[in-house]
Amino acid sequence: MLEILRPGVQTTVQDLGRQGLRHLGIAVSGALDRPALRLANRLVGNPEGAAGLEIVIGPVVIRFHRAGFLALTGADFDGTLDDAPVRSGWRQGVSAGQVLTLHGCRQGMRAYLAVDGGIDVPLVLGSRATDIKAGFGGHQGRALRAGDHLNQGEPVPLKGRIGCRLPVWSPALRSIPGPEYDEFSPESRDIFWNSEWAVSPQSNRMGYRLQGEPLIREAGDDLLSHGVLPGVVQVPPNGQPIVLLADAQTTGGYPRIAVVIEADLWKLAQARPGARLRFACCTEADAVQALQQSRDELDLFEREAYGHRSECGRG
Repeated sequence: MLEILRPGVQTTVQDLGRQGLRHLGIAVSGALDRPALRLANRLVGNPEGAAGLEIVIGPVVIRFHRAGFLALTGADFDGTLDDAPVRSGWRQGVSAGQVLTLHGCRQGMRAYLAVDGGIDVPLVLGSRATDIKAGFGGHQGRALRAGDHLNQGEPVPLKGRIGCRLPVWSPALRSIPGPEYDEFSPESRDIFWNSEWAVSPQSNRMGYRLQGEPLIREAGDDLLSHGVLPGVVQVPPNGQPIVLLADAQTTGGYPRIAVVIEADLWKLAQARPGARLRFACCTEADAVQALQQSRDELDLFEREAYGHRSECGRG
């Protein structure tokens, strides 16, 4: 069992989300940095879709009530287990009664904590992910609070420590032109690809709002409501792009200038307010290849890491 002593800014239970329910208006939810959660779970011997904790900024303090193993990935936190430092990207043993303290992140925005056996909260619509907006899933459908207790699944028999080199964040978001791309002026299309965009403080798990020179759509007619999904870049009337993320609505009416590929969505999860991003045009074939490369690297880690140190990354 895990006891939350200090929950931080927004700590939630997340897995890889709810699939195949968008036609019913159900958001995907789940980890914003999906590769980080997958890696953390593999480090502690869990199925990659097991539930863990998504931790935003900190500080966070957690007491463990059974012996086992933990792994931290994603943002590079200054963390200690009792008085011993905790390294991101490594599996580490933990004894009953020990306290994990995450003082704050040196780089990035969101860390992922996996424990052997996973976080055992009830399945809701096939997932343990927290949908804060809808108020279900995870632990009581909300962010964690001081005094919350979370059950763990059955212990996983593991030995020793293993680690993995974490990826280096970059500001480039590979993207495919969207359905309404040609409706924007040539000047706006050039601005979209060749300008830097600042992350707005109003960004959240539903979407990242970007700030820069306004984009102008030349077509004046209104759009019918259409389906949207994580990665879609919408442009509202103020011309400032919004990149939809895991908790985004399932339909929308703003023009879609582009779609950020799945292999690069993790970069948004780790971008703090004020960070400067840019869009890089790619093809559908590039997107498929990048996603496959990301999965291949995790599979290589699965085959080679156990019993010795290994290195892997993400595209």
